[in-house]
Amino acid sequence: MTSQKVRKAVFPVAGLGTRFLPATKAVPKEVLPLVDRPLIQYAIDEAREAGVTDFIFVTAKGKSALENYFDGAPDLVRSLKAKGKTDLLAAIEPSNMASGAISYIRQQEALGLGHAVWCARRLIGDEPFAVILPDDVIASDQPCLSQMVDAFEQTGGNIVAAMSVPESQISSHGVIDPKGRNGRLVEMKGMVEKPDAQDAPSNLAVIGRYILNSSVMANLAAMKVGAGGEIQLTDAIADDIRHGVATYGCQFEGQRYDCGSKAGFLQATVAFALARDDLRQEFGDFLVSMMAISEAAE
Repeated sequence: MTSQKVRKAVFPVAGLGTRFLPATKAVPKEVLPLVDRPLIQYAIDEAREAGVTDFIFVTAKGKSALENYFDGAPDLVRSLKAKGKTDLLAAIEPSNMASGAISYIRQQEALGLGHAVWCARRLIGDEPFAVILPDDVIASDQPCLSQMVDAFEQTGGNIVAAMSVPESQISSHGVIDPKGRNGRLVEMKGMVEKPDAQDAPSNLAVIGRYILNSSVMANLAAMKVGAGGEIQLTDAIADDIRHGVATYGCQFEGQRYDCGSKAGFLQATVAFALARDDLRQEFGDFLVSMMAISEAAE
């Protein structure tokens, strides 16, 4: 059991979002709305619920809209108050961040996820920290990062979110080399970044949630180039395992949506819309009618 608390979270948001061009030519991918909240808001909300108080964004040129989203909007607030629109005031409340809660760091070169995380090293210091990739949106009763924090408080070390994936997707992920299992926690003896399916040690893929020991930053400082010619976070975690740091995969409860892809984003939109009391009936009726039209056309 560890007494250390996870207070800091790193959000790597420097990517160009090329799979969503032309929209991302002007709007950062992280600000694209999933129903009526931007992707980054889901990530921030999840971190807050897990006890995170310090939010570190690793950004790049062209991300001003992302930064502006979390600024105060006094004119808008006054207008909504004057019109008595309390529901809309409540809707924008989660985007209000206390002064100093968010730090912004520029990643000068796109050298990989590991490099993006390393850019936050001075703000992390010697504390354990979380990493959240906003592309991965997870619908669950208990937020994924909260599940991982609960596990971390019992185990310490490093914890990565893990899920089983079909063979066709293995080569797109970091993959866990398992050592043993305790319920939903899988102790790891190694990690492999994007292996061919026939060479993969398991079908347990790492997805975009991590709780990491600060020692990972020292590993990243070596600037070791890995798969895809990039500095991989999974390689730094694998180094920790070789150095004897206990590391676990947490098979979280919930449904993950890959909102870094168009199909995944659309799937998440449908699922989140149908989960809303104010949208379920109208939107559900529309989907049924569209399916009927599609079937008739066949």
